[in-house]
Amino acid sequence: MSQPNLPTPPQQSTPQPEPEVQQQPSPVQSQASPQTQTLAQTQTQTQTQTQVPTSPTSAPENPASVSLVNIVTAITTDVPPWQLNQHLKTFAPKEVRDVVLASLLPDGQDPLSLLDMQANTLGILHILAARLHTIGAPNLPFEYVAEFCQTFVPEQARYTPEKVTLLAVGIPLLAEVAGNVALAIQPLLHLLTRYAPSMSHLTTIHPIFLRTCVSTRHFAAALPVLAYPITIIDTSISDLSYNDNLVYHYAGGMVYAALKRWTAAQEFFEICACSPGSASAAIQMEALKKLVLVQLIHEGKTTPPPKYIHPVLPRLLKGTPYSAFVNAYPDRRAELRSIVEGELVFTTEKTLGLVLQALERAPRWSIKKLTSTYLTLHLSDIARAVGIESVEEVRGLILDMIASSEISAQLSADGTVSFFDPPVTFKKEDVDRVLARAQEQATLLACLEREMARSKEYLTKAVKGKEEASWGAMDDDSGDRMGSGLGWVDDIGFS
Repeated sequence: MSQPNLPTPPQQSTPQPEPEVQQQPSPVQSQASPQTQTLAQTQTQTQTQTQVPTSPTSAPENPASVSLVNIVTAITTDVPPWQLNQHLKTFAPKEVRDVVLASLLPDGQDPLSLLDMQANTLGILHILAARLHTIGAPNLPFEYVAEFCQTFVPEQARYTPEKVTLLAVGIPLLAEVAGNVALAIQPLLHLLTRYAPSMSHLTTIHPIFLRTCVSTRHFAAALPVLAYPITIIDTSISDLSYNDNLVYHYAGGMVYAALKRWTAAQEFFEICACSPGSASAAIQMEALKKLVLVQLIHEGKTTPPPKYIHPVLPRLLKGTPYSAFVNAYPDRRAELRSIVEGELVFTTEKTLGLVLQALERAPRWSIKKLTSTYLTLHLSDIARAVGIESVEEVRGLILDMIASSEISAQLSADGTVSFFDPPVTFKKEDVDRVLARAQEQATLLACLEREMARSKEYLTKAVKGKEEASWGAMDDDSGDRMGSGLGWVDDIGFS
C-alpha cells in the first residue's frame, strides 16, 4: 500500500542504492507552520527506524507509527480546509485509516496534545471520530472531548458532517464508560448549539441529545433545544436520515409528557406518527399509541389523525388494547379498570404510567360532560353517573375541579351542584400577543412554501405520489444512530 509522504518499502530483500531524486512537496505540506518542525524531526527518526528490508508484498511492521506523523504534519499545515478534509478521507483505505488516526505517535505521545482545538478543529474531529469508534484505541479523556465541544470552530467542522455525527454518537458511550451517561448532556448541548447555523436547523446531534436526556431522566435539560421549532433541513451540513426526524420528535414528545406539558407533547407525537414516508416505521406506531393516551389525559377524547398519516398505522392500532381503552373512555370505568388489569402490553411497552394517569382523570372528564347537559345535579346523582361510590369523594373532586377552573360551578350546603358557563374575558395584551404570534407564523409558513415550491425533488415526488398511491409495509427503525446501547427510559415516570 502506498500513501502520500510515507516511505515506500524496498522491493528487494537487500537494500539497493538509488539516485537522489528531488521530490515535489505535497499539497497538504506546503507553507508548513512552525508547529511542524518538531514533527518533521520525529518523522525523519521514525522513517530511519522503520524502513527495514521486506518482501515486495509485505508492509512496514508498524504502519501506524509511520503515517500518523505525516497526518499530524498535514493537519498543522496551512492549507484550505476542504483540501485537508479530502486528504484525511483518502490517505488510506478506511480500515487502515481509522487505525492510524486512532493511534499514538511512535514515542507514545498523544497527537491531540500537539493540536490546537480552534486552529486544528477539522483534524481533531477526524482523530476523535476514529478513536471513539476503534476497538483497542487509546483512552480518550472525557474532559478533553467536553472542552473541544465548547471551543471548536463550527465553520471547519461543517466540512465533515459525518465526523460530527460520529463524535455525537461517541460522547454518550464515553460518558457511560466514565460511569455516568448524564455527563454527556452538557457536551452534546454545546456541540449542537455551536455546530448548527441556527437553532431551527435539524442536525444529527438533535435526536442523540434528546434521547440522552430522556434515558437519563434529565427532561428539563432538553427544553432550551425544544423551544425552537425545526423549520430548516440542510443535508449539506448534517448527514440526516428520515429516522433522525422521527427520533427527535418522539423524544421531544417523551420530554413534554414527562413534564406534563400535554399540548406540546401532542404536537411532537403527532409530527412523529404522521410524518409522510414510503413506509411506516415502528417508532411511529409507538408515537401514535402515546399520542392517543396524551389526548385522553389532556382533552378527554381522541382526535382523528391527519389524512396524510400512513394508513397502516390506524389500522394496526384498532387491533390493540389501546383502541379498546379509547372506546371505553371515560364513562365505562369498570371496563377501563378491567382492560388495564388484564393487559400486560401496557407494562411491556412502557406506557402504563400514561394509562394510569388517563384512568385517574376519567371521572373528571365524565363530570365535565355533565355540565353540557345539566344545570344542577346532586352529588349522589353525579357519583352514580361517573361510577364513584363515595359521595364525599365526589365532593372533593368537584371542589378541586372548581379550584383549578376545570369547571364553573357552585356547590351548596345541601350537596346540590349548580353549573354555569365561565365568563369570557380577554385582555388587550393577550389579543395583541396572539395576533403577533399568528402574523409571525404566517410569514414563516409563506417562506417555507416558497422554498418548497422551488425544490425540484419535492415537485418530482409530489407528482409521483399522485401517480403511485402505494404504501409500503411497516419498517423497522434501522436508521437509529443510537443503536441498542442507550435505550429509552422505562415508562419515563409519567406519574
